[in-house]
Amino acid sequence: MIQMQTMLDIADNTGARRAQVIQVLGHSTARTGKKRLRTASVGDVVVCTVKDAMPNSEFASGKDRSEKSSRRKVRCVVVRTRKPVRRDDGSYVRFDSNAGVIINDDGSPKGTRIFGAVARELREKGYMKIISLASEVV
Repeated sequence: MIQMQTMLDIADNTGARRAQVIQVLGHSTARTGKKRLRTASVGDVVVCTVKDAMPNSEFASGKDRSEKSSRRKVRCVVVRTRKPVRRDDGSYVRFDSNAGVIINDDGSPKGTRIFGAVARELREKGYMKIISLASEVV
């Protein structure tokens, strides 16, 4: 269960290391009439801000403040969660850390490599490029 202010490990080679969730996309609370906490699970898209990056990457801190703020806000798809995810066969899958992969506006991953295992639920959500780049699918 990923919610606002959750820290994610970035599982690709874009140069970002850690990101903080600032918004969960795609969940509406209008029907119930009361405000509910928006949470994300494996395969959901979140908006993050990059908190830690490698020194020579595009997410490294710059001197110009306006340039820095526009470069460090990214979209990520959640690939691993510490909260167990229930599958249709009744089994559960859970990982050691929360992790995400930075994606472009069209849903393709920005990096060319994916580190660590990813959940099989990404296949159902249509992220086949991430599945093919991953070293292990659990």
